[in-house]
Amino acid sequence: MSKIQAHILIIDDDPDLLHTARFILKPYFTKVEVESNPQQINFLLSNNQFDVVLLDMNYTVGVTSGKEGLFWLKQIKEANEQTQVVMMTAYGDLSLAVEAMKLGAIDFVVKPWENEKLRATVQTAVKLRQSEQKVQNLEEQQEALQKATLDQQSILIGSSDAMKNVLSQVDKVAATDANVLILGENGTGKELVAQAIHTHSLRVAQPFIKVDLGAVTESLFESELFGHKKGAFTDAKSDRTGRIKLANKGSLFLDEIGNLSSSMQAKLLSVLQNRIVTPVGSDQQIPIDIRLICATNQPLKEMVKEQSFREDLLYRINTIEIEIPPLRDRQNDIAELLTHFVQLYGKKYRRDNLSFDESLVAHLKKHDWPGNVRELQHAVERAIIMSSESQLTKEDFSLKTNVPVLTDDQLNLDELEKHTIQKALEKHQMNMSKTAKELGIGRTTLYRKLQKHQLDN
Repeated sequence: MSKIQAHILIIDDDPDLLHTARFILKPYFTKVEVESNPQQINFLLSNNQFDVVLLDMNYTVGVTSGKEGLFWLKQIKEANEQTQVVMMTAYGDLSLAVEAMKLGAIDFVVKPWENEKLRATVQTAVKLRQSEQKVQNLEEQQEALQKATLDQQSILIGSSDAMKNVLSQVDKVAATDANVLILGENGTGKELVAQAIHTHSLRVAQPFIKVDLGAVTESLFESELFGHKKGAFTDAKSDRTGRIKLANKGSLFLDEIGNLSSSMQAKLLSVLQNRIVTPVGSDQQIPIDIRLICATNQPLKEMVKEQSFREDLLYRINTIEIEIPPLRDRQNDIAELLTHFVQLYGKKYRRDNLSFDESLVAHLKKHDWPGNVRELQHAVERAIIMSSESQLTKEDFSLKTNVPVLTDDQLNLDELEKHTIQKALEKHQMNMSKTAKELGIGRTTLYRKLQKHQLDN
């Protein structure tokens, strides 16, 4: 008979009872601990995760009121509401049992107990604990799913050759479990492609969990991805299920993976290699089954050469690479995108009668779209909000370009590169990390180019 995976704690001031209870329960549950001093409860709770606590009602000789047990019951439930508590007493006082139930106890056993009755009571408490944990996981998973659900304002649109190639790759890779690395500039729709891969995969009925690694600090990286136990660190006031576990059986989308530090890369690689995650503050190893999809706007292969990104991690995440073309390389899609966004925001702002003509499309095609599809989307929304006419025109679009105006004798790549770097530095107030990210290069490359153009003074 296999044991039930559960951590049981028995607290009673009678050593013989503790020995007997442990002897009865040990064959059925994986871990059974005993403690005779209730003053150790807080220490035990802060260092362990108990599924069920068997708690005596009285600890002082001659006292039969049960107040001590009720006090410690409150302490246990405050420490972790999900811990199931079964009260024990030699006095079958019904009113005391009712009071204990009101404070959160699940059951009440009278000493001396029948061995089978004790085992069955604890087993029922364990099942309830496991059920509540499943409910909590489902709630967290649902919350994550809601956050990760794609905004219907953006869908994969385009019939240009460049987009047809992307959609063809998505169709081919989706049916497999291969890890995918999506490359492309900001605003090209990398998350949309990731969602499309998941939607057309065999895991479509399971979670699609997104983690924006660009927004995860190094101090919270393990907690966010691997989860943590209550008390694992100062602000860990309750258990947290990690994003990787939430994605189990489904797809995990790691956006901005090029932003990971060396130590974060090593921790992620270990999890991906072993397919096991260990929450912070726990020694429990949780097997995982995920389909990994990553995305970045940074040149990872160049970063490998610069030793700012691990080569073994790159091999792990890019079984298949899909590169999303910038909007300037798929201008034939602008008309379709414009139609979609006009319909979308026309409905949102109650402007269903809006239209546009080919002159507007021609005007938009002249723009270089450094912000790609996202920039076009925002431009259309702004135009609809500000326009009072039924037809959109080029006057409704305030488009600015970051491309400098150069004279013939300045028209060379070095001058263009220098100017672009200067503008990025100004935009990000000399923040090197943000500047490198904006330019789509590594920090080492940025420093080298600063020296080349004598901008490092």
